[in-house]
Amino acid sequence: MVAQHAGMPATQDDLINVDEVVGKYYDLIPDPAELSQRVAFGTSGHRGSSLKTSFNEAHIVAIAQAIAEQRAKEGVTGPLYLGRDTHALSLPAWKSAIEVLVANGVRVRIDARDDYTPTPTISQAILTHNRANDGSQRFSGEDLADGIVVTPSHNPPTDGGFKYDPPTGGPAPESTTKAIADRANELLGSYKSVKRIPFEQAINSELIERFDYREHYVADLGSVIDFEAIRTSGVRLGIDPLGGASVNYWPLINEKYGLNIGVINPEVDPTWRFMTLDHDGKIRMDPSSEYAMKGLVDRLNGGAWDSYDLVGGTDPDADRHGIVCPGSGVMNPNHYIAVCVEYLFSGNRPDWPAGAGVGKTLVSSSLIDRVAAAINAKLVEVPVGFKWFVDPLFKGEVAFGGEESSGMSFLRCNGHVWTTDKDGLIPDLLAAEITAKTGKNPAELHQAQVERFGESWYQRVDTPTTLEQKAKFASLSPADVSETELAGEPITAKLTEAPGNGAAIGGIKVTTKNNWFAARPSGTENIYKVYAESFISPEALTQTQTEATTLVNKALSE
Repeated sequence: MVAQHAGMPATQDDLINVDEVVGKYYDLIPDPAELSQRVAFGTSGHRGSSLKTSFNEAHIVAIAQAIAEQRAKEGVTGPLYLGRDTHALSLPAWKSAIEVLVANGVRVRIDARDDYTPTPTISQAILTHNRANDGSQRFSGEDLADGIVVTPSHNPPTDGGFKYDPPTGGPAPESTTKAIADRANELLGSYKSVKRIPFEQAINSELIERFDYREHYVADLGSVIDFEAIRTSGVRLGIDPLGGASVNYWPLINEKYGLNIGVINPEVDPTWRFMTLDHDGKIRMDPSSEYAMKGLVDRLNGGAWDSYDLVGGTDPDADRHGIVCPGSGVMNPNHYIAVCVEYLFSGNRPDWPAGAGVGKTLVSSSLIDRVAAAINAKLVEVPVGFKWFVDPLFKGEVAFGGEESSGMSFLRCNGHVWTTDKDGLIPDLLAAEITAKTGKNPAELHQAQVERFGESWYQRVDTPTTLEQKAKFASLSPADVSETELAGEPITAKLTEAPGNGAAIGGIKVTTKNNWFAARPSGTENIYKVYAESFISPEALTQTQTEATTLVNKALSE
């Protein structure tokens, strides 16, 4: 359900009190007996709010200590690359982490300019450090690096986040995050006993190493994007960093590669007062949301399009992207993924490994399946969460990984790994490359795909449920679905494991020739999410959603 004020400019009542949010980080102490106040790693680390006692000094001290112990246990002896985004809680959490890590003898590499650090630059730095002399990636041996990103991604301004990246450079696997969370929760009640060094002493320690993330990342971008094509075409790219960590990267990219990039809004403000409200009436910096991006789109339609051929956006930690084209608004991430797949796998990356697949999450559009089949590209369908792309990208088993929530990464032009975490900058730059090379922007190319593969209607709906029902999702099996039809078509598959890697999806997916739905529980709320798509009509989508809810509720009640 869309809130009444969705897409409207934020008002004073919508803004956080930054001093209160930061003050509560230090003042509130979590109760380990309260489930909501314990450390919990989701698909992208631990997240919470200082106001709700779910992201406070105690949490970060405990997690940082647990990470120091975990990396020692796994023999990771190289530097730890530490970055942060522009959320109000990111700086205090970054400081807390440094105090603990240095006390544990960990070499910590921080930004040489004391600037914000996009998530993909941490992944790229880790992987570059761990690269062998022949260009391949090391995953064992001496001096392996890992990293931490302090960010809640696109979450509201009240929130904080803390994510660990092992030597493979992307989100840690569940076995690692479970070990870290379990140990952190053991420490949570006695966090004051964790060894720390006062920040001013820690930051001046010989264990703190200055590293120019921006220069390192930008200088390497030419290995993943065809800047010559963009430069010679004269494509004018506008960028809205949405008050995030990429804000100071775009001017250097523009200068270094001789491009025509304009930063539309360079303002950084931890209240994000310049945003329009997202679908639920909250400030949320999601560059793929038509509501969060409405202010930008209105500005473009009001005359700013005279300066740009297309516009890209990134979220606070720059791991998500958004693409806006003249006359079409914000592109659906599924549609842009399909355009990228066809472009990249149709001769524009000739040195990519033969047989490397297209990675997609199983709740992403089936348009991607149809495009991949048409260009004879192997499709690798995995559960929800970018962590499932880490190993396939690391090993070159997939050349591209994309998810419906506007996260993607892909290999360097030479076929070696770029990042194993989501990178919001390269999709924006790729949009300019695609436009330069094809003469059409991504929205126009999507319309051409619709003409060939059919139009689809896609939506996610959240349904209230109970804790008991949420727990039952994990034990669902295809046999729990007795129905043989969905929205008038014969059911062709009932899945509880992802076909691309055999991993449990934590729910169920049901498909027909032209319709599908997938249902899985939320990790943080008493709801389950139903993703659905139809290539028939909006009415067929509604029917699919209705039948999906009935089918799932029936399976959960048995």
